[in-house]
Amino acid sequence: MIFRIVKRAELSKKKAIAIRAAAIVLALVAAAVFIFALGRNPVDVYLSMLKGAFGSSYRFREIIIKAIPLTITSLGIAIAFKMKFWNIGAEGQIFMGAFAASLFALHFRDMQKPLMLLIMAAAGIIAGGLWALIPAFFKAQFGTNETLFTLMMNYIALKWVTYLQYGPWKDPASFGFPKVANFSDNAILPKVFGIHIGWIITLILIAAVYVFINRTKKGYEISVIGESENTARYAGMNVRKIILTAIFISGGICGLTGMIQASAVNNTLAVEVTGGVGFTAIITAWLGQLSAPIIFIVSFLFAALLQGGAYIQSAFQIPQAAAQIIQGTILFFVLGSEFFIQYRLVFKNEHPLKTKKEGA
Repeated sequence: MIFRIVKRAELSKKKAIAIRAAAIVLALVAAAVFIFALGRNPVDVYLSMLKGAFGSSYRFREIIIKAIPLTITSLGIAIAFKMKFWNIGAEGQIFMGAFAASLFALHFRDMQKPLMLLIMAAAGIIAGGLWALIPAFFKAQFGTNETLFTLMMNYIALKWVTYLQYGPWKDPASFGFPKVANFSDNAILPKVFGIHIGWIITLILIAAVYVFINRTKKGYEISVIGESENTARYAGMNVRKIILTAIFISGGICGLTGMIQASAVNNTLAVEVTGGVGFTAIITAWLGQLSAPIIFIVSFLFAALLQGGAYIQSAFQIPQAAAQIIQGTILFFVLGSEFFIQYRLVFKNEHPLKTKKEGA
């Protein structure tokens, strides 16, 4: 090999910012080459993406609506990731949260709205938490691989919702179309400034998760377990109990996403309720460095990228696949920058002592 990969001992904030800025520039250049190959002017396309994201109050509201589930789910995943528990099951936890909330929405149509929404939120949190608790229990008890376990449970949750939509919960008034009945008004989240109240819930959760991780004993214990389970045990921590508690909270937050999406966006239970947010949130949580405020910024920018990408499809008659390639190219370089922040390449002719420095 002409080079090898060495983990960086330390990197200054200025260098980290420089690497991320270089990644963004390279992403724009690489995407520009693809856009040029499509016969379009890259500058015009980029300006249109900005216009599509921020060009009107309606488009800005759409960004926020997209950012709400992404931020909340990322916060839930971040708690698990902080403990080095790789929760890849957010999709399933969202599904189960939506299912539990829908159970009350569809069967208690006469309940007063404030009480209904509180019960739906609590049901979504509990269902998502319990769904996450299953792989957490097996991880704590038998040391199973939580990545595969949580991933497989996504498909169980998906098939359960599909079964309900096509079977017992299928609306008789839908003329044979596989659809669950719409919620009544008492089960739909109200709007504030033209956007459903989920944005307020998001801001509260950002503050709550930040305080939980950085200012509470439980948050400290989660961080210690993430660094070393043996250290946590040596310090007298009940590792099994902490894992179960943390993962229940993680899944519960993801379950709340399901309740919000079912209530405020879909107004019913459907297989499209997640919109792939559970997988996308893995990226935004990692890019957000598992920090609640940074996760919010990253999720907002990612939502803007999605909104802008959707706009250029119609503005330039670009196929959806092409727009996704542009989005994916930008995301690839941004994600790649995190690798170079954590590691460096040491070439064969480089002096060995330099591997201990951050010169390259």
